[in-house]
Amino acid sequence: MIARRAWHKRALVSGRRWLCPYTSSAPSPATVHSGRSPPFRPFSSELVAFSTVASTPFRFAVPISNCSVAYNVKRSWFSSQAMADVTTGGNGIVDVPLAQTGEGIAECELLKWFVQEGDQVEEFQQLCEVQSDKATIEITSRYQGKVNQLLYIPGDIVKVGEILLKMAVKESQVLKQISESLENTKSLDSELNTQNIGGVLSTPPVRNLAKQYDIDINEVDGTGKDGRVLKGDVLKYAAQKGIIQDSSASLSASSDKVLGDEKSYSHPSAESGCNYDDKTVTLRGFQRRMVKSMSMAAKVPHFHYVEEIKCDALVELKQSFQSNNSDSNVKHTFLPLLIKTLSMAMGKYPLMNSCFNEESLEVILKGSHNIGIAMATPYGLVVPIIKNVQSLSILEITKELSRLQQLALENKLRPEDISGGTITLSNIGAIGGKYGSPLLNLPEVAIIALGRIQKVPQFADDGNVYPVSIMTVNIGADHRVLDGATVARFCNEWKQFIQNPELLMLHMR
Repeated sequence: MIARRAWHKRALVSGRRWLCPYTSSAPSPATVHSGRSPPFRPFSSELVAFSTVASTPFRFAVPISNCSVAYNVKRSWFSSQAMADVTTGGNGIVDVPLAQTGEGIAECELLKWFVQEGDQVEEFQQLCEVQSDKATIEITSRYQGKVNQLLYIPGDIVKVGEILLKMAVKESQVLKQISESLENTKSLDSELNTQNIGGVLSTPPVRNLAKQYDIDINEVDGTGKDGRVLKGDVLKYAAQKGIIQDSSASLSASSDKVLGDEKSYSHPSAESGCNYDDKTVTLRGFQRRMVKSMSMAAKVPHFHYVEEIKCDALVELKQSFQSNNSDSNVKHTFLPLLIKTLSMAMGKYPLMNSCFNEESLEVILKGSHNIGIAMATPYGLVVPIIKNVQSLSILEITKELSRLQQLALENKLRPEDISGGTITLSNIGAIGGKYGSPLLNLPEVAIIALGRIQKVPQFADDGNVYPVSIMTVNIGADHRVLDGATVARFCNEWKQFIQNPELLMLHMR
């Protein structure tokens, strides 16, 4: 009995220690503040701080170091990292951050809002659309409530974990979501690392603006949340220093941007007196990814193997498919035939369908033939993947290719549509040119550029000239893994299937 009373007393003391109002001066493990909170509030890894005083507002602290959970609902993501300032009146303000939308994604560009301040929002309703360097993703709400404040405008770059908007919700919803978050985070070890570059909070476009005017952003007084430096703060500082004459004109610039912030510089013409403006365009989305991937590929030792392939039989087969086509939604082209013949050739030369791990010096021979197709879209170059080509018919490849092309044009490709490739085809001939010299799509070890199929004259053995359909292909290979002889033999095998497509009947399962 004495031991039980001692334990009960210790529990009460512990309760007073841990369960304290955030407006109190008493310390808590959740480091709960009564003033302005930093953009990333520190949290306890185990406990939820709440108030025992009915009239005192309190804050729920969710362990952020272990709850970077992103849920995918029909290509829509929502975060379990919501943080709330809840009053006992029944309603509270919930901070809705940008969740982790994919492996290795540190930031996204906000494309558009589906809601406005004051709008009523239902659970799982779309809030906004963001684009990473891998895919376009819709963010949905975990709560039912009203939009209190939008913290970003379209075109802004938002880091993972930063607060997108604030919502007014019922206290009961927050209790439910926090309870679910604590249960879901028991098995997670991921950490959300946040950076405060240079000691000043600001977005990359704002830093670029300060750099443009040669302004030390650390000297600018931020008027945003938690001292965040906004675009207006930089322009105001520039006006005070006499760098620009008026900041109001620049501040009213349109926020509707396709590629990013554009800054103009006038250069008077000595002859006509007219001004011609230069424009600085910030690369976003897929274009950013291309910068990274091509910079890495340029460091890899490439070699290229060029071959000309007769496509007369392929042309006849494609025409036969189209003339016997009963489905108006299907359009037969050369590309599905080339994809299937490529897969057949890789079955004999699996090294062409591999990936290279530079750290362990290992080559991984891929079991699935996941062939990427480079596509030029209004949003940049993207490479969606046709998975398991070795198991697909030519008709199935045609339909899957059509689906991916439509999603790419609408900028609605999912992360799984553009990941997991084992070799890439670049059909540059569809635009023009005989052939190109492609760079690898790492960690793949081969990429193939397809030239245009065109009629050219050729000499027969008897000296007569006859027309023939020729396609030039250029195979780019990683010389750390592949040698010229292997690529040449592979190309000969592929060439046989293209020039004699009836051979497909012998080998297809």
